Amino acid sequence: MNSNVPLSSTSDGSLKRAQLLNYRSKFWQLHVGPFAILYAWTAYLLAGELSGGNGERMPWLWLQLCGTAVIHILLMLFTHWSAGVRVAATCLPAKNVTTADAVLVQFNDYTMAKEVVLLSRRIVVENGREVEETGFEARKQRYIFNFQTATFEPLKYPTDKPLSWYTECTGYENVSSAADAIAQWGPNIFEVPLPLFSKLLQEQLLAPFFVFQVFCVSLWCMDEYWMYSIFTLFMLVFFECTVAGQRLRNVQHLRSLQSPKQPILVYRCNQWDRIPGEHLIPGDIIAIGRPLQGFDDRVVPADALLLAGSCIVDESVLTGESTPLWKSSVQSAIESELTEDTKLDLKRDKSHILFGGTKILQHTGDKSANIRTPDGGCLAVVIQTGFETAQGRLMRTILYATEHVTANNWETGLFILFLLFFAVTAAAYVLYHGLNDPTRSRFKLFLTCSMIITSVIPPELPMELSIAVNHSLMQLAKRRVFCTEPFRIPFAGKVDICCFDKTGTLTDDSLMLQGIVPVEGNSVGERVKPVADSSQEASRVMATCHSLVVLEGELVGDPLEKAAFEATKWSLSANSAASPKMKERASIAHRFHFSPHLKRMSVVTRIQSDQGEERAFVVTKGAPEVIGARLESKPANYDAGYKRHASQGGRVIALAYKVLDGDTEEGGMVLRGANREAAETGLTFAGFAVFQCPLKPESEGALRMLKNSSHQLVMITGDAPLTACHTASKVHITDRDVLILSTATTRPSDSELGLGAAVVDRNYEWISPDEKTVIPFSARRKDLLRVAANWDMCITGDALPYLMKRGVASFVIPMVQVFARVSPDHKELVVNTLRSQGRVTLMCGDGTNDVGGLKAAHVGVALLCPKQLIRDVKKKVAQKRAQLGKAGAGKGATSAGKPGMRKGIEGNSAQNLISELERQGRPVPATMRRVADMLEEMDDGMSNLVKPGDASMAAAFTAKQSSVMPCTDLIKQGRSTLVSTVQMFKILGLMSLSSAFSLSVMSLEGVKIGDVQATVTGLLSAAMFFFLSNSQPLSQLSAVRPHPNIFCFYVFLSVLGQFAMHLFFLVYMYFAALESMPAKENQTFEHDFKPNLVNTVCFLVNFIIQIITFSVNYAGYPFVAAINDNKPFHRSLVISGAFCFALLVDAVPGLVEMLEMVSIPLALRGKMCSLVVIDFAVTYGLERALRKLFPAPLPPEKGYMVHKKDLAKLDAEKKES
Repeated sequence: MNSNVPLSSTSDGSLKRAQLLNYRSKFWQLHVGPFAILYAWTAYLLAGELSGGNGERMPWLWLQLCGTAVIHILLMLFTHWSAGVRVAATCLPAKNVTTADAVLVQFNDYTMAKEVVLLSRRIVVENGREVEETGFEARKQRYIFNFQTATFEPLKYPTDKPLSWYTECTGYENVSSAADAIAQWGPNIFEVPLPLFSKLLQEQLLAPFFVFQVFCVSLWCMDEYWMYSIFTLFMLVFFECTVAGQRLRNVQHLRSLQSPKQPILVYRCNQWDRIPGEHLIPGDIIAIGRPLQGFDDRVVPADALLLAGSCIVDESVLTGESTPLWKSSVQSAIESELTEDTKLDLKRDKSHILFGGTKILQHTGDKSANIRTPDGGCLAVVIQTGFETAQGRLMRTILYATEHVTANNWETGLFILFLLFFAVTAAAYVLYHGLNDPTRSRFKLFLTCSMIITSVIPPELPMELSIAVNHSLMQLAKRRVFCTEPFRIPFAGKVDICCFDKTGTLTDDSLMLQGIVPVEGNSVGERVKPVADSSQEASRVMATCHSLVVLEGELVGDPLEKAAFEATKWSLSANSAASPKMKERASIAHRFHFSPHLKRMSVVTRIQSDQGEERAFVVTKGAPEVIGARLESKPANYDAGYKRHASQGGRVIALAYKVLDGDTEEGGMVLRGANREAAETGLTFAGFAVFQCPLKPESEGALRMLKNSSHQLVMITGDAPLTACHTASKVHITDRDVLILSTATTRPSDSELGLGAAVVDRNYEWISPDEKTVIPFSARRKDLLRVAANWDMCITGDALPYLMKRGVASFVIPMVQVFARVSPDHKELVVNTLRSQGRVTLMCGDGTNDVGGLKAAHVGVALLCPKQLIRDVKKKVAQKRAQLGKAGAGKGATSAGKPGMRKGIEGNSAQNLISELERQGRPVPATMRRVADMLEEMDDGMSNLVKPGDASMAAAFTAKQSSVMPCTDLIKQGRSTLVSTVQMFKILGLMSLSSAFSLSVMSLEGVKIGDVQATVTGLLSAAMFFFLSNSQPLSQLSAVRPHPNIFCFYVFLSVLGQFAMHLFFLVYMYFAALESMPAKENQTFEHDFKPNLVNTVCFLVNFIIQIITFSVNYAGYPFVAAINDNKPFHRSLVISGAFCFALLVDAVPGLVEMLEMVSIPLALRGKMCSLVVIDFAVTYGLERALRKLFPAPLPPEKGYMVHKKDLAKLDAEKKES
């Protein structure tokens, strides 16, 4: 039976494959029993040889023993490094899941890593009966084997039940059922274990690279390079210690992100009881209310579905969005738009779900709930706990994405194989000549060949690759851009298409209400009028149809609703609103919340006039095209009216209302919130509200920089197509006339079109914003390409499903510049389509509606608006200063009211108060000084204030800025990382080739370097490597792009060309030194190192070649700062060059002798100086010429340009016609 078991589609697609395994018995594991037999057999032969042999076989037996030990050690190491090898050595395929011991799982992420996990079995209760559950846990997620489908499935939580299941839920009625649930789902914790530093260091020291490097160091030790070996080993161990320390700090930081679980009221066994939040289980009924004593905030302990009441929550810990969100009960949705048989959908119903880790800012209980809460809080049912909550999934992503920071792993391996070819050739050369000379030591020969082969992997390689990425992480953090998946930084340097949301991303989210387009008779007015001059009905809609709340005296909520409400001059209280001068008072009976799918919102309200008259209304607002279809009587110029203002950049919202008759059956149902469809039909038009969304100051400049740096720009927004196209033209997304794919208004006949019915679509057409250009839609590739070649394209969310139905979505989407009126699912579809076409995609958005697209992109950037963060900081500062004032007042209340004292408290610096107290000769408590220091830190910098909000579940990158400029910073840093990686590979490759040649050909001629020389050059090269990786990107992005991969003509020709020149320099100087040196000083391969002219010259030449290699291959303009501007790197080059020159001319007495060198004759100095200039000029010229001859490929400016052949055919057809 095949032991591979399929995995069902998981919620996050985290696993790809699972294989059932049985463990071998301990003795018959491949790294135990076979080697025990070999050791015993070898020991038996050795004993026999020692007791009665002549000793001839003794060397071979010792060699056999050593070889067996080496193979044994390597196999044990490989079982540690590779899950596949570990499985082959210790396991056999299992026949079925009932007899299996373990599972080999493969993760479906960028690493495609494998891991062996134990299979566990436990007894759980399902539907009142005990069953055995077989499963395993991988990366904090449990999978259960389904015997019916023969697949592993994620442990199911009650997240897909019919809504009636939740509304009828009464919690756990007895202790045994609760205990069974705890056994099934476990405690409500997502604890991140804190490993010991020694354990992390052990992992680092057992890594393949480090073990290999230790092996190389031991080879150098055998060749008597003690000082160099100790220095190299110290450098490697020190680096691994810093990496282990950084990993430990990362885990500690993750643990600090966890908010403590607060005690909470739970309804179990038909009574309320307060239990710790860690003991919650799915299916628990809980009461969410005011904060407990001793806590500043009420933090939701788990994901819970709201059953009764409403809440205002802060979800910034998950999404980074600081705007409070309104959460309503699922019962209200059942009564209005859903049915009891509708299954819960976490995406669709997120407005009814309280997510774990979020804060309750305000709540309103519901006394009519089936189960009354004792504290007046809201009623909710727990649906997910632990690592399956939204916060737990975020923590899991961060935990397993930041464990190891590397860059280009597969390219590293291939590049090493490329270098290995030359090393093996050099080693074969040495071996051939060495074996032909019977006088040469075979051990020395083996040692030299091993050193040549191992020299292709310099000890600095893993360190430098990690430093490049870590440096980028630190630079991004300084710009307030935080990353949860560091491996994506190099992707930022490869991005060729940038997608942007509009509102809140490119435009300011603080909208301005321009005015109202009124109804004039049976038509829409021409001009926008101020709100004060608008109709009473329009003001009433804007004042009551919203989800705004008053929080701590401040109006909070959606910026558009806030701008509209403030323009009406109405006042808002808990659940009612009042017009100016109290002429009308509106109380909210029911809200039908805004839905991205429906594109509208409605409120049932009762309006009471100052004369006591009361009437009931439905007030509605939404997209003009949606509201227009629901009007009882649509004005004649309705469509033309909103399109005119939308084409001018305005965001147009249609306002409508309906008077309700509570005596009718339909009116009564609407008043109770029981029928949304009935409430939103037969509406009366009240006007258009026109909002202006001004561009953020940085948007135009940032997108201009991106466009000029060879990036294709795309807008993906929920706004109307006309508004989106107007904004797109201002930020360089569109630079030609635009055609919008929309529903056809006319139905041309086949004869009129001159095309067949199968070609032309009568339902859709391409139409310009001014409606002067209309082109029938055709699904033929050449017709679509002809449109894309002549116009910029805009597609609406309604058209996307149709394009998919016609099978042309994957062809059309990459050619489109603007996607308008799209839902969050459509955004994800667009980004996934671009990725499937091989485009490296960046998506930038401001939060919840963009989550799908942000997570689908190679590089997702979620923007955090800092306004709320600053308000929170100011609030904390005010609280601390109040505490500080109380501390000072405690020493003497009489001086608390003095003007000088008040000035000290209110000053910008907290130290003012300390100074004031000291000036008055009053004692200053130590606690007061600590609080003052804390306030000083809060005033000085805000970058470290909101730790939990640094990581957003929306995207891999979170920018604590409201503008799109961080996208340019991220791409600059990504390009810098790519460039640093390529230049380091080139430098390391050249150094490895030079080392292989020196250890082979030159070594056979007796050329060696001293231990001190190797140590000094190693120290200086390590410094240059470190400073090289700390290069700063330039302030402007260049149209020239970095090479995305190491394997390209430019890199190979550059490395081989430079090596050829360096080889000529080295060989020429070797023969020149040989001629100048007395024959008696010549050394052979067998001799130990002694200072002579040839060794001195070859050491200096190799050192100079190293300096030239660093300076020539430094990338510089147009990606990173020039060498002169990279001060540390420039200084290291200058110091190294000066050091070489001092050795060449013997400028410092005693320095030459200290480095085990001899003085170089004057004539030879002149030749070396001349060749240094020639070598530098040739390699520098070659490098610059190859950069121009083989530039990195540029992506097309427009998506249609990838179809060059098809375009050529279209041009040919056009010329022929």
